[in-house]
Amino acid sequence: MTKTYLKFRQRITVISLLVILSWAGLSARFFQIQVLNGNTYRIQGKKQGEAQKTLLANRGNIFDRKNTPLTRNIIHYNLAVHPSKIQDKISLAETIHNCTNRPIERYTKMMNTGKSFVYLERNLSKETCSNLIKNPVAGLILERKTRRSYTHGCIAAQIIGCTDVDDKGLTGIEKKFDHLLKGTSGWIIKQRNGLGDLNPKNSFPTKPPIDGSNIQLTIDLDYQCILQEELARRMEQTGAVGATGLLMNPHTGAILAMASLPDFDPNHPENSKTEYQKIKSITDQFEPGSTFKIVAVTAAVELKTVSSEQEFNCENGSYLYNNLRIIDHEEFGLLNTSQIVANSSNVGVIKISETVGQNNLYRFARQYGFGSLTNINLMGEVNGTLRKTQDWSRISLAQISRGYEVGVTAIQLASAFAAVANGGFLIRPIVINQIIDDKGNRRYSEQSEIIRKVASPDAMNTLKEMLVKTVESGTGIEARIPGWNVAGKTGTAQKFIDGKYSTTKFISNFVGFFPADNPQLLGLILLDEPKIGYHWGGVGAAPTFKKIMERIINIDDSIKRKKRPAQPDKEESFLVNNPSPVLVKSEVNIPVPLRKNQIVHTDKIIIPDVRNMSLLKAMNTLRKNGLRTKIDGSGKVIWQSPKPGTKITAGSICSIGLK
Repeated sequence: MTKTYLKFRQRITVISLLVILSWAGLSARFFQIQVLNGNTYRIQGKKQGEAQKTLLANRGNIFDRKNTPLTRNIIHYNLAVHPSKIQDKISLAETIHNCTNRPIERYTKMMNTGKSFVYLERNLSKETCSNLIKNPVAGLILERKTRRSYTHGCIAAQIIGCTDVDDKGLTGIEKKFDHLLKGTSGWIIKQRNGLGDLNPKNSFPTKPPIDGSNIQLTIDLDYQCILQEELARRMEQTGAVGATGLLMNPHTGAILAMASLPDFDPNHPENSKTEYQKIKSITDQFEPGSTFKIVAVTAAVELKTVSSEQEFNCENGSYLYNNLRIIDHEEFGLLNTSQIVANSSNVGVIKISETVGQNNLYRFARQYGFGSLTNINLMGEVNGTLRKTQDWSRISLAQISRGYEVGVTAIQLASAFAAVANGGFLIRPIVINQIIDDKGNRRYSEQSEIIRKVASPDAMNTLKEMLVKTVESGTGIEARIPGWNVAGKTGTAQKFIDGKYSTTKFISNFVGFFPADNPQLLGLILLDEPKIGYHWGGVGAAPTFKKIMERIINIDDSIKRKKRPAQPDKEESFLVNNPSPVLVKSEVNIPVPLRKNQIVHTDKIIIPDVRNMSLLKAMNTLRKNGLRTKIDGSGKVIWQSPKPGTKITAGSICSIGLK
């Protein structure tokens, strides 16, 4: 060894050891990074160099039965920031202010709340954000999204429902079928450059979004508009606190229109009470009154315990049943079954129900679907109330037969009358026609479904004839449509409030269908607490049914006009014994003795005396004489104008005062 090597050997050894140890350490670290922790660092690197962006699916739309869109998706923008990353908050607030014209202080306050992420604005239009889109601001997050728009406002709002700010269904169809409407979001991988900006790259993977399915309802937009307009008009006329209406096809169970008032605008649900978003036709139950009388009559006719011509003594309108005094709206004497239905005699229907007994009355109420769900494809339906016979009291037979001590929903009542209309079959109501996915394939459709047979066609035809007479000459005469054979039933029920039945608050309802010999359309109208005078089903609800159906007839040629048997709608001249000029309307089934050369003049009539009559009896008397009525007060008639015996033109108004 040279002297030089020996001199520096110690140093060389130390340096060599350091080099070896360094390489060993680096190799170990390299092994740790590449092998032991390779996956962790690979993920971190991917996050730094790539970013996955969500591709939102378009929410499916809702259509009526004619494919008229009831919803739309409108593009909007949200503005958001991470406040901790904003250096000049005032400058950013001024930039946003220039677009929205909202106070600068509002934005600075929102950015100083201490939150890590803040939405400064939501649902801004593209026009409002145009400057921010063209000239992006550092630190400002601009989200492009869609929001739900309801093109017809409050029309069918309760059925359609609404969504929240994130397009999640809150009520109605929007909530029930949210999983189908919202679709499935996709994603795209973008490359991040050195400045942190994202750029798409074709070689990176992409998953396209799957748009939501479209839903076609059975609702007819034209029918729905008519229904809501007429309900609103009648609410104003009668002073009712609420109104509910429903139109359906009695053969298929398809709901063509359904509404409750007051309603709400789904574009701004925050401006209305949550109560107004309910579909009250399925969520709210009520005691129906006389529209429930079809149950007792159906049972009696089907079991052949009575015939349509069998007479009952209606006790002059007052009957004591197990110490419960039953009062009729008129002092009826002998009435046959058909007349009991037409005139809505409480005493008469109780005597009919006594012939079938409580077990059969309960059985047929169940057969009609009362006390159970109809299973319509909407959320919130209730069963109603129909107690088992072991829970009935000694007066329950009398109460239930005339529509008390039971709770029904509007959809249940309409379905029951649909069974009468279609010949005896209870049909499940449907509101969904079909659901179509984003590729145009049908994912779901609702078909008509028979739940059970309620009664024989013969029994239903007999009941149908009684309901026709109810509209032709009974309590439902205000629902009569000239030229059409209409069947229907009126209902008037006192509301049960604070443990007793109110004498001032009523439910006025009417259910009808037409043409009676081939029913194509069924309607239910309900008024909640109309003012006295309009509380009768035949006075408050029945005229609304008529107006709605007349408007539908005028716009829908698919409803075939079927004229009634020769019964003239207008007042005509008849030969009579009585020489005094008296108006006789052809639809009133009163025997008229004929005599030659005595002519009834229809241009002038004599005002009948209605003093000391009940309101309903006075109105029926005036109506049968071709007069319209103006009501003041409640109780019995104490005055009338013009006075009795005055000659007046047919169709004039007779004012009556009650006390």
